[in-house]
Amino acid sequence: MKKLLLLIAFQGVLIQVSSAQKTSIYHKGWIDFNKNGKMDVFEDPSQPIDKRVADLLSQMTVEEKTCQLATLYGYKRVLKEEMPAESWKNEVWKDGIANIDEELNNLASKTDMAPTQYSFPFSKHAMAINTIQKWFVEQTRMGIPVDFTNEGIHGLNHDRATPLPAPIGIGATWDKELVRLAGDVVGREARALGYTNVYTPILDPARDQRWGRTVETYGEDPYLIAELGKQMCLGVQEEGAASTLKHFAVYSVPKGGRDGADRTDPHVAPREMYELYLYPFRRVIQEAHAMGVMSSYNDWNGEPITGSYFFLTELLRQKFGFTGYVVSDSEAVEFLYSKHHVASSPEDAVRMAIEAGLNVRTNFTMPQTYIMPLRNLVKDGKVSMKTLDSRVADVLRVKFELGLFDEPYVKDPKAADKLVHNAEADSMSMKMNRESMVLLKNESNLLPIDKNKYKHILVAGPLAMETSYAISRYGPSHNPVTTVYDGIKNYVGNNATVSYAKGCDIVDATWPESEIIETPLTDKEQADINAAVEEAKKSDIVIVAVGEGAEQVGESLSRTGLNLPGRQLKLVQALQATGKPVVMVMINGQPLTINWENKYVPAILEAWFPSPQSGKVIAETLFGDNNPGGKLSITFPKTVGQIEMNFPFKPSSQAPQSGKNGWGHTSVDGSLYPFGYGLSYTTFDYSNLQVSPESEKGQADVEVTVDVTNTGTRKGDDVVELYLKQELSDVTVYDYDLRGFTRVNLAPGEKKTVHFTLHPDDLAILDKNMNWTVEPGKFKVMIGRSSEDLVLNKEFVVE
Repeated sequence: MKKLLLLIAFQGVLIQVSSAQKTSIYHKGWIDFNKNGKMDVFEDPSQPIDKRVADLLSQMTVEEKTCQLATLYGYKRVLKEEMPAESWKNEVWKDGIANIDEELNNLASKTDMAPTQYSFPFSKHAMAINTIQKWFVEQTRMGIPVDFTNEGIHGLNHDRATPLPAPIGIGATWDKELVRLAGDVVGREARALGYTNVYTPILDPARDQRWGRTVETYGEDPYLIAELGKQMCLGVQEEGAASTLKHFAVYSVPKGGRDGADRTDPHVAPREMYELYLYPFRRVIQEAHAMGVMSSYNDWNGEPITGSYFFLTELLRQKFGFTGYVVSDSEAVEFLYSKHHVASSPEDAVRMAIEAGLNVRTNFTMPQTYIMPLRNLVKDGKVSMKTLDSRVADVLRVKFELGLFDEPYVKDPKAADKLVHNAEADSMSMKMNRESMVLLKNESNLLPIDKNKYKHILVAGPLAMETSYAISRYGPSHNPVTTVYDGIKNYVGNNATVSYAKGCDIVDATWPESEIIETPLTDKEQADINAAVEEAKKSDIVIVAVGEGAEQVGESLSRTGLNLPGRQLKLVQALQATGKPVVMVMINGQPLTINWENKYVPAILEAWFPSPQSGKVIAETLFGDNNPGGKLSITFPKTVGQIEMNFPFKPSSQAPQSGKNGWGHTSVDGSLYPFGYGLSYTTFDYSNLQVSPESEKGQADVEVTVDVTNTGTRKGDDVVELYLKQELSDVTVYDYDLRGFTRVNLAPGEKKTVHFTLHPDDLAILDKNMNWTVEPGKFKVMIGRSSEDLVLNKEFVVE
């Protein structure tokens, strides 16, 4: 006899329940997850979370516990069914699962295409997630809800969610308030769609500009990264989703900047590790209370992070106070055996990881490839029940904190259609795109372009009609892209004629070998450049879009050179030779060594990897509706021979531009563009720097104020940057550090007083005993337009 299916309402959600169940598990104010007909402590919302975790743990079998320590990658990546199937009762997750990653998000990626009918409309996805969650709540013995995870470093990694610029562009905004709003949007859209945990932000400092994942970072400076990462984390979590920080730790400086299968051997001294690479994680964990951390693939000092008790327990939990759960980067556990060779077998790698402090293993394999070896280890006594319980408790605690045991389902699936990528979110995204624009050069005020003066505009270059950069990995997909050409054409309308000439491809046929062995232009390449030149001759101004696409920079896409790839420099040179004014728009994910371009091209706009609205935002910026106010969050070297070249730096370690190189002139010194650099269509002046108190005992805050005035003729944004220099210390410290920044908008002639608060932590250094200490002595506060353009300074004393 067929079972009668009933529909019951639970907190606004329609849940299908079989009449074969004697009573519903859904009660007013609580859910009978273990289906025993009574309210257990773990099911009682009024009980403290620790008691609920302990009660649930006491009722779980080893099979159920081990299932809470593995990820199931979503549909098409590992999971074969879009919706729960009868076969699931024979799968390992019949006993539950920790999380399901990127489930039904319609991922668009060269390597991971995962089309699905359930990603859009957004309400359809929310209902689909409810259906899957319902299976775990109703069809597993203990009914433990799933934590649905997803990426989100530049907008939620979901079909048509609100896009953000690449993180390197977010870093260029230097706008804490805006990043907080962006976090709100990411968290709100996640929860509306059914995701409960977002893998964002990336807190890795990009100290080697060749590294492919530079595009995914906020920049090179640990303080800037900590401040922006803190806001992103707070924004996501105040919307009820967990923020999982990545990649812990010392991940972002592989030897020689080489990514891909290498991913190891960071040459980082202990002091540098704490001051640069751990600093953002410590701050965001302690100040924003991130609920998740992702452990990285790499080793440090010969010790693989994912198998390190020192990193995952002593540092993360005991010193930093982390209370969430640690998920491994994909295959990090397996690498303990297959790459690092510190584990004797795949099973031994599992043992090492769980004893180190790993909570949840993630990999592109079925979860039983981790769960079964773990069960064997427990059975054989090689992993204690105490260790197992501790790791499971961390996962359960996060699930309780997320409210999954009180409201496991998306309460109002239909609301997702109004909450995801709505007009308000799109406006925020546009603002972030505009604020990420950095003006690198503007000779003779060529920009903004007067559209009434230039009636024939050529838009040239391989990035003019490219779209791949706008939908790069770990962010939203399938949003329509406005190209640079279309953005400019739409902007000028009937005021000017806009023509197009590609000129060359992003790379030539022999690239990247052509970076070290130059080959002659082919007939077609010469013809394409000639065609662009002929168009330029007929035009009044040339806008050339150059840089990198999604296949030249990103994960596993590190570079050996940083010039414009392919024939792009030859195209720029040919266009410049026409004598027509040339504006260069750069679309790229990492600093490029554009020395010739900087010397000869009159105007250069850095757009990074902007969002799908890129063409519109770039046009607004070129023609003056958007006054660029972004600042570089990473140093542009003149040559890869200078790398590592970053801010902050130790005294005399980066040979200042005006100095000599040792006893002779044997190297090109100085940066092409320094950290914190960026021009504007207006000018700003600083005055009246005040520091209070001028003498204190190192345990109180120091208040700093400075007046900033727009002395130009246009409204614009300025980023006021505060740097701190310790005059004398017991150990060699960085020459000076960024310790404050504020983005302000000013009308012509307008003056604002900007306030900074220096906390004791901002003054602290690692002393000889590797303890964070505020040492007595003189400190100099410096206010600058960049790390190299410091215009005001004042001292205070710590007694």
